[in-house]
Parts: sequence; structure tokens; C-alpha cells
Amino acid sequence: MNGSIQITEAALASLIGLTAHEVPGVVGMAPANLKEGLSRVLGRAQVSDGVVIGKDGARYTADLYVVVAYGVSIPTVARNIAERVEHTVKTQAGVELAAIRVHAVGVQRV
Repeated sequence: MNGSIQITEAALASLIGLTAHEVPGVVGMAPANLKEGLSRVLGRAQVSDGVVIGKDGARYTADLYVVVAYGVSIPTVARNIAERVEHTVKTQAGVELAAIRVHAVGVQRV
């Protein structure tokens, strides 16, 4: 069978967002920009909120903006997110990311 499969940036962002939510210590995702923040205020939050997909040459990059639980080790949670995202994106989408950057933008009691 000849052909190719294209993974859209939106699908990649959704996969990454769902994966990040599964990591212990992650409370949620934070708006990555003003437009996303307004959408959330208006009640249109999506699983890809807090995920920004970029390009580094021919490869994708991912920036994740997360809110972590109070009392957890932020570096450990960030490392776990990066490792799990890298593995999931590679195995489920066949994509290798050039960079995964985790931004802890808030801490919340749960």
C-alpha cells in the first residue's frame, strides 16, 4: 500500500494534552496565550489547551504550560511529563519531537 499519513498539529496537541493530564502531580493545563485564555473564560476549554506546537526545521516542538499540585517536586513532574509525552507521541503518532519544554505556570492545592 502506497501513501502517507499526516498528523495535524491540532491532533498532536490533543494527544500531548491528554498525555500530560495523566501524569501524577498535574492539576491541569494553563492558557498558553490571551486567545486561549479568553476561550477558557467563555467556556470552550479543550484538551489541547496549554499546548503550543512549533516547528524546528522539519521537526515539531512542544511547549506545555501546566499547573502542578502543591507539595510535589516540580522538576520531577516536569521530567515525567516530558518522558511520557516523548514516548506517547513516538509510539502513537510516529512523530519524534525536536524539543519538549514544560513550563510550570502555577501551583494549586488539590
